[in-house]
Amino acid sequence: MRIDVAGIGIALEVHEPRSGRRPGDGAEATATVLCIHGWPDTRHLWRHQVGPLTDAGFRVITPDLRGFGDSDRPARIEDASIGAHLGDLLGVLDHLGVGRAHVVGHDWGAALAWVLATLAPERVDHLVAISVGHPAAFAAAGLPQREKSWYMLAFQFAGVAERWLAADDFANFRAWSAHPDADEVAARLADPDALAATLAIYRANVGPESLLAPPPVLPEVAAPTLGIWSTGDMALTEEQMTGSAAHLTGPWRYERLEGVGHWIPLEAPEALNRLLLDFLPR
Repeated sequence: MRIDVAGIGIALEVHEPRSGRRPGDGAEATATVLCIHGWPDTRHLWRHQVGPLTDAGFRVITPDLRGFGDSDRPARIEDASIGAHLGDLLGVLDHLGVGRAHVVGHDWGAALAWVLATLAPERVDHLVAISVGHPAAFAAAGLPQREKSWYMLAFQFAGVAERWLAADDFANFRAWSAHPDADEVAARLADPDALAATLAIYRANVGPESLLAPPPVLPEVAAPTLGIWSTGDMALTEEQMTGSAAHLTGPWRYERLEGVGHWIPLEAPEALNRLLLDFLPR
């Protein structure tokens, strides 16, 4: 479905699957799960989670973020700010009549989920952050994390980053990311305008000055939170996830997946599904 969030002229593509069970047999959803993808993905990142969550009785909502997939591409870089994305996500929940949801995010989706839980705590029941820790923990993770974040600086160079990523059928992207859906990503982002639209989230929010800025000051997270990190992550250290515990007042649970790369929803779907179904109350 297409949702024009808050009537601002930015339409998002949002998917909400319907359960195959009949009303009255226990299939009514008792909780909503909002799944937020990151870069360079779309709502299809969650294709292995949607079925098990729906079958378990959850209402599952998976949007394409602005600039990604089938959602609209704002023309200005500043329109990809964290605040703009949060407004979109709250607009989706409002449009669908969801007052409170479990929020599950990966990569940039996890960063958005953290901020949503801090700035709109009344809308977040349980929080699951996959790969990316709390923004303050990420900023305080030191030189090892800065070294892994080299690409964030490279992505600031408009035109250069696009050429580097797309060269030779996205060979550099494939080698660096080991993305399981690299062929699909390459086909979807072959248009330079489409690729630039996804990179706007970096250019609007993590400019070079962010490397020198102090950790952001945010309200502590009250929602019960599950943090998941994998040992094969090429972009993120364990410390930026485990350090998240210092920024919560609610319960904290940490899970470490051995031998799994960055793309946990695709590389370890069964392990992730077990964790989600165990952690999220129905």
